[in-house]
Amino acid sequence: MPQYTAYLGRFAPSPTGPLHFGSLVAAVGSWLDARAQGGQWAVRIDDVDRGRVARGACDDILRTLEAFGLDWDGEIAYQSQRDPSYEQALEALRAADRAFPCGCTRREVQASGQAGPLGFIYPGTCREGLPPGREARSWRLRAHSGTIRFRDRARGQQLIHLPDEVGDFIIRRGDGLFAYHLAMVVDDAELGVTDVVRGGDLLPCTAPQIALQQALGAATPRYMHLPVAINDQGRKLSKQTKAVALDRSDPAPALHDALTFLGQHPPTWLRREVPAQVLAWAVDQWQPERLPAAATVPAPVELRSVAD
Repeated sequence: MPQYTAYLGRFAPSPTGPLHFGSLVAAVGSWLDARAQGGQWAVRIDDVDRGRVARGACDDILRTLEAFGLDWDGEIAYQSQRDPSYEQALEALRAADRAFPCGCTRREVQASGQAGPLGFIYPGTCREGLPPGREARSWRLRAHSGTIRFRDRARGQQLIHLPDEVGDFIIRRGDGLFAYHLAMVVDDAELGVTDVVRGGDLLPCTAPQIALQQALGAATPRYMHLPVAINDQGRKLSKQTKAVALDRSDPAPALHDALTFLGQHPPTWLRREVPAQVLAWAVDQWQPERLPAAATVPAPVELRSVAD
């Protein structure tokens, strides 16, 4: 495994389409936090779910980061090339009796489970062994009975009782693909990530990922969750809400808007500068304590970034 640096952050987009303003906020926030502390910043393409990968999206994402001046350290990693590492982690969890096979379908879990922050909480049907006549479809992590505690740098102390709020969650899916939580934890550990700076919509994912880190004996990084970019209907900017691609031909205004969204109060004249100048100012002025708890995308940004 690589040596840990004083600070190593990362940006891990899913290649389901081009980057939009919400993606830019996450990328800029994580890049600035790394550079302001003299740290490194890596890029990983989270394409573990092959069925959702859009043709050409990987290259488009990297070209957009380059156009916006968000340079990265080291080589690009691709989750689709890392199945052997995930398999090894699953085997370690099985050997430690922390993983068990599950024969339940999603519909069955929804019918008998309680709603939780990450979906329906698994009712434990196969926890003590597959019922008669059942075959394994997926693998789940056996949630321990304790409370996950961590301090988010932007949102303060977090306490999550794993069995009641998350339950035994899937680490290998019924279609044979490894689940997001397992891939994320294994990749961050092998890369040596010390700081995870990402959108606040992923805050509920932190507790199960910490549970996996503990089960695998991996270090837990520091976390900071940024405000989520939402439109005036209160919906998160995403491909599902028709957020369209960033304009690579004129990046400075969008960078300025992202800094404004992150509470950094950039001067208006930066809208006319090249990305390097905008980011140089931002690194020097970066103050995470200014991050708002939540934010709505300003009207001019929404007009540029969200399709009707």
